[in-house]
Amino acid sequence: MSRVKYVFDPGVRPQLAVSGTADALYAVRRIYCIGRNYLAHIREMGEADERDAPIFFQKPPDSIVEEGVPVPYPSATSDYQYEGELVVAIGKAGEDISAANANEHVFGYAVGLEMTRRDLQRAAAKAGHPWENGKSFDHSSPCSAIVPAAKCGHPTRGALLLSVNGVPKQKTDLSQLIWNVPEIIAQLSRLYRLMPGDLIYTGTPDGVGPVVPGDRIEVSVEGVATFRATIGPHIANGEH
Repeated sequence: MSRVKYVFDPGVRPQLAVSGTADALYAVRRIYCIGRNYLAHIREMGEADERDAPIFFQKPPDSIVEEGVPVPYPSATSDYQYEGELVVAIGKAGEDISAANANEHVFGYAVGLEMTRRDLQRAAAKAGHPWENGKSFDHSSPCSAIVPAAKCGHPTRGALLLSVNGVPKQKTDLSQLIWNVPEIIAQLSRLYRLMPGDLIYTGTPDGVGPVVPGDRIEVSVEGVATFRATIGPHIANGEH
């Protein structure tokens, strides 16, 4: 019986450590993000402030950057911006999940950065085009280790803070989410079958802004984790 052979090395599936364990790993399947989920950020971006249906978009799984690894400054932008967010890690498959049952599908939580080429995003939005070039690019999803819900619970409130080089930039409370985590899961699971390994970035507050190589970002969610990242120099495509 012949064996299947790949025509090229498929590589290793992106993964994150699981906090509090020595060797457990969370294999990342998909990365979903939600836009416009804090009122102050909606106003900051000059958009309408109604509670419209959530805006979802995806990033490639291999855009994950683990803590301790520099985040390369990307190509094709002069306005590279941070967005600090609570991240939900799915641990149980489901579709058409009710908000009342949503927490049953959560493995844990993390703290992430939803990095954005803001100039490309704005140009796309102005032209009525998808945000792909501004959002879904290499190294655009730095993320902390996953904290199991059994350890941190299911946070509904708590401070989200972000600083750059020690200067406070973003500050909010999870209670200010327009769509809370169970509601996000319910809405998203109507569009996609959620599976173990899916990450959901839940949105960012106001205070977003640019960073340059050498900048140090620290973002924390009370009761979950603190994540630190350093912006590195540009890495050309194909380099590691």
